[in-house]
Amino acid sequence: MLYYLFEYLDKLNVPGAGVFSYISFRSAAAVITSLFISLMIGKRIIQLLQKKQAGEVVRDLGLEGQYRKQGTPSMGGIIILASIIIPTLLFARLDNIYVIIMLITTLWLGLIGFIDDYIKIYRKNKEGLAGRFKILGQIVLGLVIGITLCFSDDVMITERINLSELTSGERRELADSPVTVSPEREVIMERKSTKTTIPFVKNNEFNYSWLVAFINKDKRQAWTWIVYILIIIFVLTAVSNGANITDGLDGLATGVSAIIGTALGILAYVSSNIIYANYLKIMFIPGSEELVIFASAFIGGTVGFLWYNSFPAQVFMGDTGSLALGGIIAVFAIVIRKELLIPVLCGIFLAENLSVVLQVSWFKRTKRKYGEGRRIFLMAPLHHHYQKKGYPEPKIVTRFWIVGLILAVISIVTLKIR
Repeated sequence: MLYYLFEYLDKLNVPGAGVFSYISFRSAAAVITSLFISLMIGKRIIQLLQKKQAGEVVRDLGLEGQYRKQGTPSMGGIIILASIIIPTLLFARLDNIYVIIMLITTLWLGLIGFIDDYIKIYRKNKEGLAGRFKILGQIVLGLVIGITLCFSDDVMITERINLSELTSGERRELADSPVTVSPEREVIMERKSTKTTIPFVKNNEFNYSWLVAFINKDKRQAWTWIVYILIIIFVLTAVSNGANITDGLDGLATGVSAIIGTALGILAYVSSNIIYANYLKIMFIPGSEELVIFASAFIGGTVGFLWYNSFPAQVFMGDTGSLALGGIIAVFAIVIRKELLIPVLCGIFLAENLSVVLQVSWFKRTKRKYGEGRRIFLMAPLHHHYQKKGYPEPKIVTRFWIVGLILAVISIVTLKIR
């Protein structure tokens, strides 16, 4: 909102109004504002949640110190959501398709998580919202995002294309525009594409159309969109649920998400800057610079929430926060064409997810085979395994943060190492 106000003031030659045109200034303002909001309203929301008796209901898992968490306010994800949404509305361009996508993702998954927490706390149902409804909500969101990315005229990438690869429509467009053809018979132009980035590979672009290359050429485009949308739904669901599973220790999911958000902000910045994109030989995505502002608000919101969520936690984010954080990370990576980097960047979420899948699968298999279920880990998800081994909670969280930081650095380094 403030962007449009200062844009108008700049046209009136008001001194200093032009500073709002700089991504760096608006990003810094978004970080500061989100930190301020989370720190200032955090205490009030915690008091309100205590007054409304929105306390955590602890199940007996046999973990040391778990009953100290009994009654700690949950649904604190409201603090994170407010700290992300308000600065974004203030400092980002609201006509930007990527900002719209991220706001819809934040609100939609935050609402699903809020309903789940409400059922757990006020309806006294420990299971919360049925899993099938959570998955359905994630699928609906994935469909909306996938269709938008496939068919919106505002979603484009700039790439170097050989003349032989142009469609008939692009050839006509090229004939009417002053585009320079290189000696290698290549042109640089904006186009819709289902290409994404493969980490650690020199020619690091992967086109989802290759997955359906065996289909008749006339039908291939339609099937490409279908495959692309299905992959978006899978990535969104997996990362969102991974963040939800990770949210089991004080500050764990919050700190890991802040680290991932920082890495994604850097990746969005270089993808939106044509100079850096050309130097690093990565896809230039017009309009994605506004995502840097969203990422800044995300970082500020998670770090500010960590003030209250670090050990011993004064508030838990609940599904209101964890589902939204995971979904935001997934969709952000998708729109900047870095979703294939998620197994590295979100390695903590992946490990937590896999620990549950492996534990349950192995238990069921050994029960069928031996009549008694056996376990790989002392307890799943993975962070509870280390609790069972006697590690103090702050040490587990800190070490997971360190691993998350290493993975974030590796993810950024992939820009140069191919």
